[in-house]
Amino acid sequence: MSAPLHEQLYERMLSRIRSGEWPEGERVPSEQSLIAEFGTSRGPIRQALATLRAQGAVDGGRGAPPRVKRMVPTQPFQTFISFTEWALSIGSAPGQRVIEAARRPASDDVAAGLGIGQGDPVVEIVRLRLLDDAPAMLERSAFPLDVGRVLLAADLDTGSIYQTMTAHGLAPTRARHLFDAVAADPLDAEVLAIPLGSPLLRVRRMAWAEDGALVETADDRYLPTMATFAVENTSDSRSALTRETGRG
Repeated sequence: MSAPLHEQLYERMLSRIRSGEWPEGERVPSEQSLIAEFGTSRGPIRQALATLRAQGAVDGGRGAPPRVKRMVPTQPFQTFISFTEWALSIGSAPGQRVIEAARRPASDDVAAGLGIGQGDPVVEIVRLRLLDDAPAMLERSAFPLDVGRVLLAADLDTGSIYQTMTAHGLAPTRARHLFDAVAADPLDAEVLAIPLGSPLLRVRRMAWAEDGALVETADDRYLPTMATFAVENTSDSRSALTRETGRG
């Protein structure tokens, strides 16, 4: 079954924005010209433009002609588990640079996150993640030693952590994410090239393998200008996104 007409029009317009055919700051073609081009009525055109406004792809309204805004990549939950898969899904080139990869005794926080004893050996990896060679996120991850050994032997400057884990039968199949905002600490500021204290979107993650084993705890800090996150709900879904509050 094909998508409704307004959704098809939205996808075509969005593709033009992403490709640069409709450049940032330029006016969107008039409703009349879009009606003539797509051979449709005013209703679907207005619905498609309303969706673009809701996503922040265009601005304007109440008499002001819509203009193209800079697109901030949106990450849906279907590809949330892998930065690499997400980047490829939006037509961007993923990249990374390892800041640190080391085996060390688990700190209190890491031990609690992985459900192990304080001082138990873990592997911690810090990487700068890139979208089209531009800094997007600083990733701090910790893994149990059996998983971490595999990652220490891999080239993580060019490869994906989750693809490496998958190749060794250690792929996470379930994850839990907590979202909040934090101020950039000294490492964030240095690596992301931003002022100390700048606002970042933090996503804390716990991931489990198919057998129920906890295989990762992570703290990902995104530049808000580089990523937003979308959750789509349906009324008949049996699953739910739990909104949680914490103490920071």
